[in-house]
Amino acid sequence: MKRLVWALLGLVCVVTTAHAEIPPNYILSLQTENFPPYNFAINGSNYAKGNDVDGISVRIVREMFKRANIRQKVTLRFPWERIYKKAMEKEGFGVFSMVRSDEREPLFKWVGPLAPDEWVFFARDGSNIRLNSLEDARKYKIGGYKGDALTDYLLEQGFRVQQSVADHLNASKLASGKIDLWAANNYSGLFLANREKVTGIKQVLTFDKVDLYLGLNRETPDEVVQTLQSALDSIRNDGSLDNIINSYLRQSP
Repeated sequence: MKRLVWALLGLVCVVTTAHAEIPPNYILSLQTENFPPYNFAINGSNYAKGNDVDGISVRIVREMFKRANIRQKVTLRFPWERIYKKAMEKEGFGVFSMVRSDEREPLFKWVGPLAPDEWVFFARDGSNIRLNSLEDARKYKIGGYKGDALTDYLLEQGFRVQQSVADHLNASKLASGKIDLWAANNYSGLFLANREKVTGIKQVLTFDKVDLYLGLNRETPDEVVQTLQSALDSIRNDGSLDNIINSYLRQSP
């Protein structure tokens, strides 16, 4: 009987300690960028916060923190390199939506996946470009978003990429013939082209499929990471995650 009492007391202590690791005033500062339809400023600016930030990943992240009972604040800033560096170096910060690559793996603590991301090449409708493989793209002028995992991947593969500081600029470059191919996410590429009033582009190759994550500073307590992951798993398991994604894709141009 004494052993049972001590065992129960030990269990209570473990549970109490686990919950005590997340104080009620704990808050994470989450930063993101304009990467529609995953995350974007409602007014289209390069700075927004709170309810002025929307998107697939934003909705998922907010629901995740709500279920985990952890406070958060979301800020959208520019450029990507700035918010990426801040989340990597400063305790209490995180960044999304981000591809979980081998190079980034040891730099953050990860929660996800939040949503899928397909990497594609867009070309002009009137072009004769036909791609059967990634290698077929080497002879063309390619435009990409500076600092993006997709662009970094192509550079690592030895491709020459004209890098723009904002991805929407590539839509205009493609339309004007300054580049032959635009390397982009399938959903965001179409969204940005529509916003820039660029028409007459087509998807000519899907060359990779990845997932998007929330990356947290390495000093983030493991209990916080685990609690958030459990909350995200519940969102996925009850169908809420698919509902959020589909609600945005139905609105995609």
